[in-house]
Amino acid sequence: MKKIITIFIVAGVLAGCGNQSSPNQSTEKVDKPLTEANDKKEQDEQQKGETAEDNQSEKDEESEAQPEEEKAPEYELSDVYSIVPIDEANPKVALLTIDDAPDQYALEMAKTLKELDAPAIFFVNGHFMTTPEKEDVVKEIYDMGFEIGNHTYSHEDLTTLSPEEQKEEILSVNDQVEKITGERPKFLRAPFGKNTDISKGIAKDEKMVLMNWTYGYDWNAEYMNKEGIADIMVNAPELGNGANLLMHDREWTNAALEDIVKGLRDKGYETVDPSLIKTPRYKE
Repeated sequence: MKKIITIFIVAGVLAGCGNQSSPNQSTEKVDKPLTEANDKKEQDEQQKGETAEDNQSEKDEESEAQPEEEKAPEYELSDVYSIVPIDEANPKVALLTIDDAPDQYALEMAKTLKELDAPAIFFVNGHFMTTPEKEDVVKEIYDMGFEIGNHTYSHEDLTTLSPEEQKEEILSVNDQVEKITGERPKFLRAPFGKNTDISKGIAKDEKMVLMNWTYGYDWNAEYMNKEGIADIMVNAPELGNGANLLMHDREWTNAALEDIVKGLRDKGYETVDPSLIKTPRYKE
């Protein structure tokens, strides 16, 4: 009888040991697939996050790559080079233009105009842009929001040059300006206002506007002083709606520039933004 009892006890102990090991084995079999599933879920979520970031990055890049919307023109140039409103734009405007830049005072003039919130076109000559320092001046003027126009390379009278020389005078400056600013000039002003069939053809091919002026005085000896040029530019008999004012990169004009702008505004004239003048490049 004791032997039988002993056998039952031993059998019960062995059965208990077997039951203890069973849950551990079962847990291992269940936990392993769950762990893999969780890992896979984390990987999927991480990939989704990375994909979302990539997509957002691509959208940001696309947004940055979109060019600024071109302003609809509000003015156009008349046959006598004055500024004419297209529809309901203010007719009492004057256009400020600075020739022979960047000689010595162009950057100072640009800073003065910027402080006054007075737009202008700076017509550049190629022979003034032969050093990195002068190229930087042009870039700074452009980055301040001013239009850069073409005044030819060496300021020669185009009517005295061969067709090939005229092309070089004009196109080399377009190339220079594009290299510096990333944009080719929209406006061409021939030295002394003398255009030719060649310059007119180049302007057409380059989709540029030929631009002369209404009046200018700062090359006359009697106006080569601050007071004289400030007075005549504001009180000239030629001043009227849409007047196209010609000035130069000169010491006396630089000194008088603030007085000129304020004097025009005191008379009710708005300084027109050149970007609002219609050019052949505008796509309606």
